[in-house]
Amino acid sequence: MSDTFADVARRALRDAGYTATAAAKAIPVDPGYLSRVLNSKQRPSAALARRLDELLSTGGALAATVLDADESARAARSAANPSRLDAGTVDALAGVLAAYRRLDDSVQPRSVLPATLAQMKEVTHLLKGARGPHRDRLAEVTSEFVQFGGWLLAQDRQDAAAVRLLNEAVDLADEVGNGTLAAQALNFRGYLARQQGRPQGVARWYAAAAYTPGAHPAQRLGDMLQAAAGLAELGQQDDAIRLVGAAEGLMDAASAVPPPETAYWLTPEFNRLNMGLANLGLARYADAADHITAGLSGLPSELAAAHWTQEHRDALARAEAAR
Repeated sequence: MSDTFADVARRALRDAGYTATAAAKAIPVDPGYLSRVLNSKQRPSAALARRLDELLSTGGALAATVLDADESARAARSAANPSRLDAGTVDALAGVLAAYRRLDDSVQPRSVLPATLAQMKEVTHLLKGARGPHRDRLAEVTSEFVQFGGWLLAQDRQDAAAVRLLNEAVDLADEVGNGTLAAQALNFRGYLARQQGRPQGVARWYAAAAYTPGAHPAQRLGDMLQAAAGLAELGQQDDAIRLVGAAEGLMDAASAVPPPETAYWLTPEFNRLNMGLANLGLARYADAADHITAGLSGLPSELAAAHWTQEHRDALARAEAAR
């Protein structure tokens, strides 16, 4: 698979305000060596990858995008002969995807987007020729890769491309019967509709996510609350209130088991943000402010400054201004 470390590192440094020279001085490391790494002329050492993670406060996620020699060899063999796909290759690809997801929590989406789309295309191509017992697992990883690409595009407001990928992700998830992944892709359609200011789409896509067979209780809880916010904005207050009540009935089930790995952020604290959005739509401004404040303060440190939290901070400002 492609070595995308250089692209992500270069973009993340730029967005953080570092030139290559300034970054080399801050790490510190030989400027020529760092320049060769950032220009894809030399692979990074493990030590350099860790130091860049420390400089960018990315918690090891940047280093985790680099395949080791064995993983690279496995991936190359699978790419050359997809019909002989092995478990190690699928695990390596899943690990890279998990690293990209964690990077999205700490750097700008546009820093991760090109590398994600490049890897997504390679994984999708691999799936087309894959055979054997590991194909379904690869299909799940591919669905998540495509879904994540759609999420990044949605954040970057490349709306049409985001919709195309999110629809494709649902189809891939349905192919292997993974309701968790299908529900998450539909959830991202709801997010995009909210960015577009389309409450009908907000209600539609979050409701579809909530009632997707196989969705995790924490997903259903959050999706119901966000669908309720859309209904409230449409003036359908009674329906919104009923949906909030249904969501509250899921709280025990949602907190009884950990969130799915593919939606690791869906903690009870996170869903307080969604409860805040529902209350904001219902004009319960004091409750909305309290829930969003608690949700933001309860986020893990690695999520606290994520780009996607800005809409919640904006919602909190609206709630506090109206209370």
